[in-house]
Amino acid sequence: MLILHPQCFSADCPSRALFDQIADKWSMMVLVALDDEPQRFNALRRRLEGVTQKALTQCLRRLERNGLVLRQVISFSPVAVQYEITQLGRTLLQPFRALHLWTLDKLPEVEAARLQFDQAAEVK
Repeated sequence: MLILHPQCFSADCPSRALFDQIADKWSMMVLVALDDEPQRFNALRRRLEGVTQKALTQCLRRLERNGLVLRQVISFSPVAVQYEITQLGRTLLQPFRALHLWTLDKLPEVEAARLQFDQAAEVK
């Protein structure tokens, strides 16, 4: 069993802030997308259906600040920016894959629970 110290639940705990930054849906998807190869901003945006330019920009900045993504300026005309996952970022891929497999495996159970919850809410 994982033992968490009480301060991990504190709003001031640095691990809580980091967890929040790496566990959001866009961060997970960006890191997995960059596992294939370095990509430019617009290629990432096209691959991540539904992400806004603002959300992707903020996500990439957080990932870069945390050392999970490397931003490289390519001096073409016009200047381009390419992102790639760092070695530190790669250490998150295995847990992300495990979480993805869990969602695929447990989705029928979750959908059944949702249906049961929604039906009970309609009765009330």
